[in-house]
Amino acid sequence: MGCIRIALYHQVNVNNECAPAGYAYMIPFLIALYDYWRNQRGRPNQKWTAPEGPSNAHLRMFVAVVSRAHFYICRSRLKNVLSAVFLMAGGLLVTSFDEGRQSTYICPIISGLHSRFRAYMSLSVTLDTLILIGAAEICREGNRSRDGRKKQALVSWGYSFLGVAVICTIAALILRKVAPGDGGFVNSHYLRSAAGQGLLIAFTVLSAFQLMPIYGAVGISILAGSVSVNFMLASALFNGQAFPLILPSRAFAALLLTFLGVMLYLYGQTASEEEPQSLYGLNVFMRIFFSIIFGIVLILVAHQPSVANVHPIDLLIYEGRQHHDRWKSSANGSKNLAGAVAQYRAKYNQHPPPGFDKWYEYATSRSSVVIDEFDQIYDNLLPFRALPPEKIRELTHQLATNPYNDIGAISIRNGTARVQEGIKPTHAWMVISAAKIIEKFSEHLPDMDLAFNLNDEPRVSVPWEKMSVLRAQARSQAPPPSEGLTNGWSSDRGEGWAPIEPADQTTETMFTDSSFVNIFDRYVGALCPHSSKARTRRMWDRHHICIGCIRPHSMGQFPSNWTVATDICHQPDLASFHGFFVSPASFKVTQDLAPVFSQSTISGFGDIIFPSPWNYVDKIKYEPSEEHPDLDYVEKENRLFWIGGTSEGVSRDGQWQGMPRQRLAHLVNNNTYNKVSVLLPADNPDTYSYQILDGLAPTEKLGLNASVHVTDPIVRCRKDCEDQKQELGTAGRVDFQSHWNYRFLFDADGAGFSGRFLPFLQSHSLPFKTGLFRQWFDSRVTAWLHFVPIDVRLHGLWSTLAYFGGVNIPVGVDDNGQPKAMMEPHNLQGRWIAEEGRKWAERALRKEDMEIYFFRLLLEWGRLTDDQRDILGYTE
Repeated sequence: MGCIRIALYHQVNVNNECAPAGYAYMIPFLIALYDYWRNQRGRPNQKWTAPEGPSNAHLRMFVAVVSRAHFYICRSRLKNVLSAVFLMAGGLLVTSFDEGRQSTYICPIISGLHSRFRAYMSLSVTLDTLILIGAAEICREGNRSRDGRKKQALVSWGYSFLGVAVICTIAALILRKVAPGDGGFVNSHYLRSAAGQGLLIAFTVLSAFQLMPIYGAVGISILAGSVSVNFMLASALFNGQAFPLILPSRAFAALLLTFLGVMLYLYGQTASEEEPQSLYGLNVFMRIFFSIIFGIVLILVAHQPSVANVHPIDLLIYEGRQHHDRWKSSANGSKNLAGAVAQYRAKYNQHPPPGFDKWYEYATSRSSVVIDEFDQIYDNLLPFRALPPEKIRELTHQLATNPYNDIGAISIRNGTARVQEGIKPTHAWMVISAAKIIEKFSEHLPDMDLAFNLNDEPRVSVPWEKMSVLRAQARSQAPPPSEGLTNGWSSDRGEGWAPIEPADQTTETMFTDSSFVNIFDRYVGALCPHSSKARTRRMWDRHHICIGCIRPHSMGQFPSNWTVATDICHQPDLASFHGFFVSPASFKVTQDLAPVFSQSTISGFGDIIFPSPWNYVDKIKYEPSEEHPDLDYVEKENRLFWIGGTSEGVSRDGQWQGMPRQRLAHLVNNNTYNKVSVLLPADNPDTYSYQILDGLAPTEKLGLNASVHVTDPIVRCRKDCEDQKQELGTAGRVDFQSHWNYRFLFDADGAGFSGRFLPFLQSHSLPFKTGLFRQWFDSRVTAWLHFVPIDVRLHGLWSTLAYFGGVNIPVGVDDNGQPKAMMEPHNLQGRWIAEEGRKWAERALRKEDMEIYFFRLLLEWGRLTDDQRDILGYTE
């Protein structure tokens, strides 16, 4: 029986996205029924006798009624059953609160797991009940005996656990041989959590053994269940936000039912005289303990918000505008070269590099709106100041001359950029295009070689311990005095760079191929401090949104800080919610600092970001035509649109269920099992509350329009290609210019950054953007001013679409007698963001701005690779 229970537990946790909740609260009820049949029904009925009351007739009647109620409830043979019923009702109410935070992780309909797991959970509850009853019976027999059998009962428990462990271990070894991908009963990602649970179970068993003779299985299950329900309720209420929806009335009902259940049991123990007189003090203590818990949770209930007086998006739009105004004033504060030099020195505690005047002239002659704000370049290059210039040059040569590394190089000599020969033909276009950008300003650059990442995924994952030391060492270097500066490059720079041809001259590599496996723990969490959640926690539950993970960057369902939203250190749940973490298609990685230039990266990675050639050479271009015009915002079809391939990661055994592109398609088209939470107008004017709806209700009942499809054929899949096709459906490819027909355009990460975002910004449509990859322009664009951010978990998609697209359900009539919609579309705000993004793209995200950014980046890189870098700097 124990082995079957362990197997069911394993199955439920491996596929917990399909597991229903709330079944565990039936255990005290079932045990109470057994207790009634086994122990209580045979007890003789006692008769109530009226107490001697006060002389006042009314008061005497009141005392008699209370006394009779106390007798028939607390001394009834069904008192434990009634207590368990209260507890079960409270537990089921608390479980229902989780409906508002169900995640978008896919439980495939075609798998049949949803209905199968309901049967599994029912069987699990039955087995748990039988195991607890069996353990109680063993303790009962041991307690009755005086020949040492009480000790033997504990030994029997121990042998039972050992037997289960041996059988499960043998089964796990057999499974590992027969099905290597299964991983046995314990997944290596959860060893720490499994060890913690093992210790908790051992402590619980020992405690239960001591308490079982006193309270029996029914008492222990009721007391433990009450603690569990109160803890879950307090955790849900501690969020203190209107999302997820928890109505105070329902929260109070759950709290009251749970309190009544445990108090009825405790008073019943005393009233029925089943409890020894010596334990009366412990009983009183527990009454006080649960009363204190009741009071604490009651305070949380009283402060639980259920409505918002202002729509969060209205606040976020205002804050986005304020933030961008502040950033823009600091980004272009200097009015001349001298001012730019002064700003540079004050901001970065170092002198500008040689050639800064040429860069300033280049930027101002092209009307750059950004002169002083290049923090991303500073942050990317800072750790390299801890490496000697010769080490950087040596690493560049090592990277560029081994084809295994998937690196292509550019050599700059005497002001001319030359592309390395022998680059992988399918990726050579990227390096050639990067050289085209460099050619615009290469005459002002020193001799150097550059190593470019040919893959979409970032490559440099330096653990936090190493990176923090490098950064601290770099910051400790004081700038040289202005009098001793050299405003020019070393004359023999070219001799310090070893030749990059032939491209296969090196056999050593610093990269490890970690494609097709989950990389979060080893390469992503390691980028974060020891105290961060990404290092200290591993999320088992994929069925529910991790509220603690979204709280630092969210206002309800809506991202309030896009930079923090793409930081992985407080979001351990992302290990299952992004294709790059779950199963990257190509991931050759090093955990040592390496001079790799990449088009995009993830927070914490050490790659050097440069402007993507994909956008520079117009691989995807904003080019409306008569056939596909870009109409004004309000004239477009009121619909969210996305179509794309399943290119985010490789799915071999169900990994696709957590990838954003597949989750997006499933959320819109086939979200049959999970509930969704949508922020809609409340009963009172100008107030909003989250409403929990069926998964397909946003389109079928609210009338929200969305066309979301993955293209045929499904790619980057192994044995589950057909599963994805059946679950998600597919559509044919469309002309990219047809996007301009739609008011809302969705943008999501692929294997790396999305190349669509800039064309979307250039249009009159409103871009909805989700993802984690960072690009060169991230600090320049502002969420809620230039685009609409969507958390990568996608839980706020419907609420965002309802705000901008409106909910055209009649809810009465207006002052003119016309039907009044539940929520009017916020066309003014939507059009304003679309136009602000379009205008800003025309000013700050041009090809000229890519050149300006790249020019400044390479001037800084030129100084870092110069043997005289400690005395190099621009002087007027």
